[in-house]
Amino acid sequence: MPGYWILKTEPTTYSFDQLAKAGTAVWDGVANPVALRNIGNMRPGDQVLIYHTGKEKTVVGKAEATSAGYPDPKGNDPHMLVVNLKAGARLAKPVGLPAIKAEPAFADMALVRQGRLSVVSATKTQWDLLVKMGS
Repeated sequence: MPGYWILKTEPTTYSFDQLAKAGTAVWDGVANPVALRNIGNMRPGDQVLIYHTGKEKTVVGKAEATSAGYPDPKGNDPHMLVVNLKAGARLAKPVGLPAIKAEPAFADMALVRQGRLSVVSATKTQWDLLVKMGS
């Protein structure tokens, strides 16, 4: 059974459109210990939603993990993990943070409770609801 994740990115640094254009990417640059632990829990086939931070604060597209989390090959610290992603489809409409916060199903989600956490897990129910909200 796949896992479900939300990966946050500042779109002026790396956007979903850049991932979609590239097709695949190494998701790196995560330093928070909880977020790194979440990357360490990712497995090939896990489903990912990309969330734009900054002014947007919206879920914008889908991706899939194509690897488990592994030590960043560009770094010297084995605790700094990365994961390989394959781009999926852009959501038909972005799902903004106010709409997410208004939905009781997301009350316990780290996206709502821990706003600065860049890699958060979701349940299948939460994942399905976010995708539905974006269709």
